[in-house]
Amino acid sequence: MASNNKALRSPLAEARGLGSAKYGTEHWWHQRLTAIALVPLTIWFVLGVISHLGADHAAFVAWMKSPFSSIMMILTVAVTFHHAQAGLQVVIEDYVHVEWQKLALVVGVKFLCYALAAACVLAVVKIFIGA
Repeated sequence: MASNNKALRSPLAEARGLGSAKYGTEHWWHQRLTAIALVPLTIWFVLGVISHLGADHAAFVAWMKSPFSSIMMILTVAVTFHHAQAGLQVVIEDYVHVEWQKLALVVGVKFLCYALAAACVLAVVKIFIGA
């Protein structure tokens, strides 16, 4: 009889005290918004690269020197690495069960994504200013 009562209980009764659901929902929304933002950014990037197929290095650099292209590239890089970091964090939180390993991996992924994004932004800025 006890097992029958357990089957009829709400799952919320067992979830109490396990933390707020707000963070998960907020994280889910951020992941979806960055995915939506990546659609036009990726289309712009792919069309830009395709339009420069066969062009020389100087033509590609000239394209990247324009303010619009530089801003779009920085946005693409920033949103891409933010989206990647958020997705990897979810995978780590779902599949790594040792707390210190989970924390170390999440922090490592965040630092790696920030470092790679910073390197890409620096490269775009260097092209833009001609350094």
